[in-house]
Amino acid sequence: MSDYAVFAHPEFDPNDYANAILAGEPYPPQPGKSKPTKSTGLAPASEDVSVAISKLTFSLDDVDKQLKNVVTTHHEDLLVQAAGVSDLEGSLGSVRTGLNELDSSLEKLRLKIRVPYQSLQTHVTKLERLQQASDILRRTSRFVILARRLELQLAEMNKAETAEPEGSKTNGATATPARAGTPQLESEDEKERAIAKAALTIAELTALLDANEPSTSGAPGEEDHRNGDGEPVPLSSVRAVAVHLPFIDAARTRVTTDMEAMVITGLATLNQSMLASSLQTAHNLRVLPDLVQNLVSDLSEAVEGRIRSAFDLSRISKDIMAKDSASIGQGLLYKSRVRTEPTSVTAPQWTAALWGSLESLIEEMADCCIKVYTLEKVLRVKRDPVTDVVFLDEAMKVLENKPSTTFWASLGRSLEKQARDAAKASTFLQQTLSTGYPRLLRLFHSFFTKIAVHTDTVYTQTQQSPETVLVLRALSNFESLYLSRSSNRLNEAVGQAFSGGARVPPGMSEGVNVARAVANELDSAKFDPLLVQSVARYAVSSLELMLTRADNLITRDRAATSLIGPVATPQQILNGSVATCLYHSWTRLGKLREEYPDIVTSILQPVISKLHGAFDRVVDPVLSSIRRELGAIIAKLHRMNFNDSIDPMTAMGGGPSPYMKDLIEKLTFVKNEVLAQYNVPEVSRQWVLSIVRFVIKTFVLHASIAKPLGESGKLQLTSDMTELEFGLSAFMSDKTQGKRGTDWDAVGDDYRALRGMRQLLFLDNAALASPKQTTGLPPLIVLHHILVRSPITLPHALHGWAEAEYVRWVEEHSEDEAWTLVDGDVTHWEKMTEAEGGDPGAATEYVQLARTVLANAQQKGAV
Repeated sequence: MSDYAVFAHPEFDPNDYANAILAGEPYPPQPGKSKPTKSTGLAPASEDVSVAISKLTFSLDDVDKQLKNVVTTHHEDLLVQAAGVSDLEGSLGSVRTGLNELDSSLEKLRLKIRVPYQSLQTHVTKLERLQQASDILRRTSRFVILARRLELQLAEMNKAETAEPEGSKTNGATATPARAGTPQLESEDEKERAIAKAALTIAELTALLDANEPSTSGAPGEEDHRNGDGEPVPLSSVRAVAVHLPFIDAARTRVTTDMEAMVITGLATLNQSMLASSLQTAHNLRVLPDLVQNLVSDLSEAVEGRIRSAFDLSRISKDIMAKDSASIGQGLLYKSRVRTEPTSVTAPQWTAALWGSLESLIEEMADCCIKVYTLEKVLRVKRDPVTDVVFLDEAMKVLENKPSTTFWASLGRSLEKQARDAAKASTFLQQTLSTGYPRLLRLFHSFFTKIAVHTDTVYTQTQQSPETVLVLRALSNFESLYLSRSSNRLNEAVGQAFSGGARVPPGMSEGVNVARAVANELDSAKFDPLLVQSVARYAVSSLELMLTRADNLITRDRAATSLIGPVATPQQILNGSVATCLYHSWTRLGKLREEYPDIVTSILQPVISKLHGAFDRVVDPVLSSIRRELGAIIAKLHRMNFNDSIDPMTAMGGGPSPYMKDLIEKLTFVKNEVLAQYNVPEVSRQWVLSIVRFVIKTFVLHASIAKPLGESGKLQLTSDMTELEFGLSAFMSDKTQGKRGTDWDAVGDDYRALRGMRQLLFLDNAALASPKQTTGLPPLIVLHHILVRSPITLPHALHGWAEAEYVRWVEEHSEDEAWTLVDGDVTHWEKMTEAEGGDPGAATEYVQLARTVLANAQQKGAV
């Protein structure tokens, strides 16, 4: 089969094969090989044609033989297929007959449907054209009627306009001022109503002309009218309509102009009635959303331009030069270039001009803001009488936010941008407005006050509207500079207070200066609720710095609380001076809560409490050391012998005991050297009273448990009490007060206990249980003295405590617990006496006295 592969190729072409044989080329041609150049001569081909023909003849014979062999081999199958072909012809004949019948049926249906359909289609087209013509005539009729109505409405407008000046002249000549404007107002109302009606008519005419767009007025012509070709039929193509088009355009222009004039007049005069009428006209003209958007945009742009002009120093420079040229002759004036920064000579003029420009800016901002809120108020209240649509909802179809919100956002954005750019470009403007930021803030307060009557904005100490905060945030650049200067002044005050270091520590004057600096800064910002809070936060930072520096100066070693004497240690002097500084700062700052609202005091209160805590941390260890030292001296009382072995006359004339002399000397040292380092008169008085109460209470407790105690001992204790009273009187005396004598009433019950102790020593046993005889004495002291007179062991001796330990235990526990301890001591003594076989009757009297005193004390405590 390879010999016949060329002929079996799908792209075999006999002509090309023959041409290839004649040309002596291979067939099929090999790709990529160039054809040999054909010779122009008559030379024979490379292969004889006869040879090729003989090959083809041989091949044909061979193929013919092969076909015969195939037919001979498969003749049965071929006969079967031939028989099947005859059967297939019969089937195809029946199918062909069915198709012919189908074609005839289809032709009958075409005659029954197509012809009537084409006729019906022709009639429907005619009907549509008749309806279209009828509708155009109807709309044309309506258009002409509306056009004539518009002519009458314009005539009414002209009549109202002519009546207005005549009425004003007549009223000016004859009417009283109270009634002069009534006819004029009536003519204005008539004109407004006529304009609104004309606008509604124009809107309906426009809807009729716009055939493509559905009408929103409910007038005829709502459907889409098209001609036979599918194109809309414009009503303006009708001659009867086209005649009125110039008149309608002129009427629209006039009504739009009058409407815009009414809007501008209504906003300028804040006439809500006129503004509502003009907005109704705009709604009738279907331009209300665009009108409101343009008004808000114009007002925002006006404010933005005025803000830009207010911060423009080149304009201020030109104004100053113009004033100078007006005051000086033109021939004498030297015209220099326009400056953007003042000189040291012209700085006051520039400052005055800048503040004047800002004041006029505030006036115009307030005017524009009131206009925006008036517009929004009318839009919120006004409704269309036909559709009952709120005008504000209609305007919000175009606006992203309410007019007031858009205005405030634009105002804050423009103010922030212009203030920031102006501050970057001019050092003079930055310094002027940052230094005079309170004045700038007062201008905006006046702005908020002016608009508060017409708007819902509030800016008070307790409440600030978001809009006001947004505007003031635009001035944050100047506020930051002002707060930075304020913080620097406070830090300088703190730095000056601690400039001397440990050699010259801060004292009363430095503490007062720091507190005064804080009070001055707060007072400067007191008028603004937000600024005073910011200043308070910066003041807290400065006071924290003061606390840190004070903490670094304070000494906490043993020498700071040592009471060895004879003079105060350098550490005590240093701590006393620093504590005095902290005290006066704390007390003066604490008075600020009476002048400022709670939100400001809540900011300052933590750091004021820290000042108080720092003061207490310096003073408390010193007071504790004083009490500890004085208690130790008083405890030496038990080293004395108060038995009867001493001559009573010697006890009376020998003066105070050695421990009492030490106590008086120590009190004198504490007063003159230790407490004198603290220049805090109010608190120092309380310290003195607390020390006096502690000394008396401790002495009375120790004296009540002094055992054994004889008559001479009682006299010695009485002498010690007298000396103690004189010493405490001297300790309490204040040279700065003109009052003479000692205020023992301030000591209270403790002093009465000291006086009562003197009488208790010499009472009979029977009188010890009488409350009248022991007035002013605590029951525990009476119980102690009863046990001292008796053979019963004292509570501290029973438990193995030292006298000082027992006194400390009594001070740390309640009276009931102390009474219980004494009661247990008496009970224990009774049991031990019975167990040991002793005589309980020896102390029966004292046991009964103790029980009686305990019962009276418990009964009094229960009441």
